[in-house]
Amino acid sequence: MAIPVLLPTGTRDENFGGVSYHLEGGLVPVLHIEMGRVPVYFEHHILLWKDPKVAIGVKSLAGAFKRVLSGMPVFMTEAHGPGHIAFSRDGAGHVWGMHLKQGESIDVREHQFLAATGHVDYSFTRVKGVANMFLGGTGFFIDTFTAADNEGIVWLHGYGNVFEVTLHPGEMIDIEPGSWVYKDQSVQMQTQFQKLSTGLLASAGQIVWNRFTGPGRVGVQSMALGFATEG
Repeated sequence: MAIPVLLPTGTRDENFGGVSYHLEGGLVPVLHIEMGRVPVYFEHHILLWKDPKVAIGVKSLAGAFKRVLSGMPVFMTEAHGPGHIAFSRDGAGHVWGMHLKQGESIDVREHQFLAATGHVDYSFTRVKGVANMFLGGTGFFIDTFTAADNEGIVWLHGYGNVFEVTLHPGEMIDIEPGSWVYKDQSVQMQTQFQKLSTGLLASAGQIVWNRFTGPGRVGVQSMALGFATEG
C-alpha cells in the first residue's frame, strides 16, 4: 500500500472552474476567492470577510442541510461577484481545494465542507450504527459533491494536517473513524472491529476501524474529528 502524502498547505493564484483563489495562513488557514461570474456557496457561519459589492443570499438546494449542528440549523448561503471573499473555520487545520472535472464526484465527511463553486451539485446520505461510537453511536452524514455539467471546485477543511493516499484496485487501508475526510466514490468503506483481551477470560474492549478498499483516493486528517472542537 502507498504511504499517505501530505497535501499542499498553501497556494497562490490557483485558477480552475471559473474562479481564482489563494490559500494562506498556517495555524488557522484562510481561503480567499477572487470571484467573477461563477457564484460560490458555503455554510453561513464560516464567512470571514468580503468586498461590499459581493452579494450574499440563501442558496436553494433540494433537501440540503435540513440538519442540526450543535442545536442550531445549518443552511447554505451563496455569494455572487465580481469581488473578493474569504472563509475560515474556528479551528486549527488544513484547507485545500478538490478540483472536479465534469462528471466527477467526491464523498466528504460532514463538517469538513468549506465552500464550492455554483456548478457543483450537492446531496447527502446518512450512515447509521456503531461504526462511529465517538459521535455517540448516532451515525453521521456523508456529503456528496458532483460536477455534473461543468467542472468545479469543492474546498474542504481538515483538522491538523491532511494526507492523501491513492489505493490501487483491491488495496486497503484501515483508518480511525474520526480521521478520514473524503474519498472517491469508487472507494468502498466497511467497519471493522478488533477485540482486545487482557487474558483468557478478561476483555479490555475493542478498537473500531473504517476499512477503505480501492481503487481511488482517501483523505486522512491527523486530528480525529471526534476530538476536534468548533466554535
